[in-house]
Amino acid sequence: MIERRKTREVRIGNIGVGGSQDIRVQSMTSCHTWDLEKTLDQVRRLEAAECEMIRVTVNDKNALEALPEIKKHMSVPLIADIHFNYRMALGAVEVADKIRVNPGNIGGYDRLKEVVNKCKDKGVAMRIGVNAGSLEKEFLDKYGWPTPEAMVESALRHVEYCEGLGYKDMVVSLKSSDVQTAVKSCQLFSKQCDYPIHLGITEAGKGNYAMVKSSVGIGALLLQGIGDTIRCSMVGDPVQEVPVIWDMLKCLGIRIRDPEIVACPSCGRIEIDLDKLITDVETRLKGVKTPVKISVLGCVVNGPGEAREADIGVAGGKGVGYLYRRGVQVRRVNESEIVDAVVDELKNWDANGNFIGEDAGESHHSGKSQAAKKQEGLFSILNG
Repeated sequence: MIERRKTREVRIGNIGVGGSQDIRVQSMTSCHTWDLEKTLDQVRRLEAAECEMIRVTVNDKNALEALPEIKKHMSVPLIADIHFNYRMALGAVEVADKIRVNPGNIGGYDRLKEVVNKCKDKGVAMRIGVNAGSLEKEFLDKYGWPTPEAMVESALRHVEYCEGLGYKDMVVSLKSSDVQTAVKSCQLFSKQCDYPIHLGITEAGKGNYAMVKSSVGIGALLLQGIGDTIRCSMVGDPVQEVPVIWDMLKCLGIRIRDPEIVACPSCGRIEIDLDKLITDVETRLKGVKTPVKISVLGCVVNGPGEAREADIGVAGGKGVGYLYRRGVQVRRVNESEIVDAVVDELKNWDANGNFIGEDAGESHHSGKSQAAKKQEGLFSILNG
């Protein structure tokens, strides 16, 4: 079980970040904010993908003027991304639920003070977003490079300045395109400050590499209990970012919103058409939100054991499969019936992943010892 770092909670619109709140999933539109048709299309698709906060850039007057119309069509919090022009931040505070400011380019403390005071008056949250690529010159001069220590010092200085103005509705990010720098920065900051941390590997790239790079960095921090909201930066359509984050949270057991399907990688021991079975299971379960672990394995080496450990498990071999329910062998089915058996079994579980079938009174994994006794016989049956 991952022990999550304790932070204060910050309210962003109608949701909370940090504290006892779930780790939040967010993304950012990739089109010109003033292009309402494209922006609202991305907003709709992001919300459909269960993105919980959406950020838009506010880099000019046209983008600022588009915010009220965008906000009107959103059901999740709106975040305004500000760089260079603090007046854009002052205007965005009138509409957005949170603003993101970059200490490296906001224009100094006098301008930051105006923004902070207005956020405080309006009850709007702020992200202090420190980026390795835009770190203040004084820290580059001091450390010679955007080191984790330099980034943390920048973040802490701005947090302390805002606190001095009586403002504490802050989230902090320390991002770099270098995974180790980003990870170390967040580790150091988390030991010195209790504000929620926004996780991300900035400029992660495109496609599979971006997913791997982000997963390595963000996953390393999540395993340490660090992180309260996530963006997985990827080149292209922002909607592709959202399922990657959900999958990160699912595989770590942090937030599970749909079935987790476990399957072996296939080898010469496989004696059923596992690739087709998994494809068919995924197709049949598309749109299902029941948070259960489903294992479909194809040989006798790990199959029975993995099937026992899942909520719903199938150990297959030689044209048959043995269906397990939380450690208890339920029945034997032909290979052609495996997918139907899994789908039928799923009807015995509620939306929270609780078993509600006829044996619902049994404790979790209560049948493990019984299943273990059957294991030796099952091995010999599957081996023929």
